[in-house]
Amino acid sequence: MGNYTADSAAINRVLTEYVEGMTFGDESRLRQAFHPSCRIIGNYHGALEWASLDEFIAAIKAESPPSDGAPPVWELKSLDVTGDSAIAKVTDEFMGLHFTDYLSLLQIGNGWQIVNKLYYLHD
Repeated sequence: MGNYTADSAAINRVLTEYVEGMTFGDESRLRQAFHPSCRIIGNYHGALEWASLDEFIAAIKAESPPSDGAPPVWELKSLDVTGDSAIAKVTDEFMGLHFTDYLSLLQIGNGWQIVNKLYYLHD
């Protein structure tokens, strides 16, 4: 704990698992990125979404991943790491929708996991 470069690289791998898992509907990658007790929270087309990981994965799987296998569109806007806690601000696209995600991560054991996702869906 405390090595910013190593922590940043490990967190970036988790973020890649998250975005690629979401883009391609890959449940195993999403389960690697997220803690089982996490919550996904935001206003989705005007309705409050307060989802469990299982509900989030079901919603992702209900959508069709891109058939061409195009790489996901995403960018890490900021990363703040303090000890075993981190906040990542990520912009990404999913099924033609543009999101800003605020992801809380916690180092658990030897790895990092997303423990909370708060998102904003852009108009």
